[in-house]
Amino acid sequence: MSSLAQPNYTPAEYLALERRDPYRSEYLNGQILAQAGASRRHNLIAGNLFSELRLQLKGRPCEIYISDMRVKVSPTGLYTYPDVVALCAPSHFEDDHEDTLLNPAIIVEVLSPSTEAYDRGEKFVHYRRLESLQAYLLIAQDKMRIEQYVRQGDQWVLSEYSDPAASVHLEAIACDLVLQDIYLTLDFSDPDTVIT
Repeated sequence: MSSLAQPNYTPAEYLALERRDPYRSEYLNGQILAQAGASRRHNLIAGNLFSELRLQLKGRPCEIYISDMRVKVSPTGLYTYPDVVALCAPSHFEDDHEDTLLNPAIIVEVLSPSTEAYDRGEKFVHYRRLESLQAYLLIAQDKMRIEQYVRQGDQWVLSEYSDPAASVHLEAIACDLVLQDIYLTLDFSDPDTVIT
């Protein structure tokens, strides 16, 4: 049995579809890739993270976005929607719609079984090509754990945090995240909780 060929879209066609439809999709090499919905835990973690950063960035010339700010990795052509994006520099957008950010300083992805390998692997390969990116955070849903990759010259240095009282310093935006605040209201003692 043969599969039907996927049509190739130009970036302009992709953006026109994204701006018209209520769905969110990634784009790479002419292909539009649908994004799955997020779980309760995913939403709570992303919401907690956004709230913590928003409080710390209040009154400063910084911007933070949750879920719906599209990011373009110009060197590779990837368009994607990170879970949280932040920067403390003038924002640069692809066009006058101001819905496609080009220069994030911090990108955060909340991991799920269906996207974890991609977020750790191929997506991070793309993100590393962003000259503006200073830190990449991967946040687990099934346990208290944050991995932070920080750019140091041409290298990316990994730090891991799992102590509830641990603090993750985000130098690029001068903020600190305490794990127990990011995982506020989440109970990891229930073995029947399903993570999707």
